[in-house]
Amino acid sequence: MRRFFLIATPYLWLLALFLVPFFIVVKISLSDVALARPPYLPQFDWAEGIWAFLSELDFENFIFLTTDSLYWKAYLSSLTIAVVSTLLTLAIGYPIAYGMARAPEEWRPTLMMLIILPFWTSFLIRIYAWIGILSQEGFLNQFLLWIGLIQEPLIILNTNVAVYIGIVYAYLPFMVLPIYSSLDRMDGSLIEAAEDLGCSRLSAFWLVTVPLSKNGIIAGCFLVFIPALGEFVIPSLLGGSGTLMIGKVLWEEFFSNRDWPVASAVAVVLLLILVIPIVLFQRNQERDAEAGL
Repeated sequence: MRRFFLIATPYLWLLALFLVPFFIVVKISLSDVALARPPYLPQFDWAEGIWAFLSELDFENFIFLTTDSLYWKAYLSSLTIAVVSTLLTLAIGYPIAYGMARAPEEWRPTLMMLIILPFWTSFLIRIYAWIGILSQEGFLNQFLLWIGLIQEPLIILNTNVAVYIGIVYAYLPFMVLPIYSSLDRMDGSLIEAAEDLGCSRLSAFWLVTVPLSKNGIIAGCFLVFIPALGEFVIPSLLGGSGTLMIGKVLWEEFFSNRDWPVASAVAVVLLLILVIPIVLFQRNQERDAEAGL
């Protein structure tokens, strides 16, 4: 019984806070918009029965998503921004994690604290700070003008470049920490053995270090890609109206257009897109576990 309750507790938590809201969103996505509160029909009535309720549900909203170019363009734009941001975060985060893993033992706690230090400040405040940095009168342009690198201020704010900067900055710790964990556990004698067998330091890095840190790289990429795909705050504050991402479309449908059925359909499709990489990651973890990696 103790084992049962130990396992049942997290599953009940997931059931209450994930599955139940998800099924509610699925139900709304199969409904029709209405001038009522809540703004959709049908609503379950015990007198009519469950079959009468189910017969009024349809896939009209999902069909509408395929016919309106706004939605699939938003999905493609979000996927592109999420993928590029993940690759940029990996390119910046891996050297940081590698340097932390190779730093002297007494320095590693300090370096770890510096990585997690931004979490001590509100996420919204940190993103707002980038508005003052990236604006035409901001610190970055003033600094570049002062050193003579540019002759007139750059337009960075309200562009996709600002969105990439914001996402990389916000999610960099999620990339660094799992990679650092993998590199920290790696046996340093393997590098020495590779060099003794004729590998250069660069060859040993690509043939030994990178493959052994694969799990950390995959975990870090998923931890960045998944929230970046549905990001709303960063593109709204730094990207402006020209940046099209599915998180902004969801906000507009829910709170501006009040079209909850279409917004729910958009959310369901977004979740299904996110489920695919999660399943692939789990299968990769299972294969590594079976192989004893």
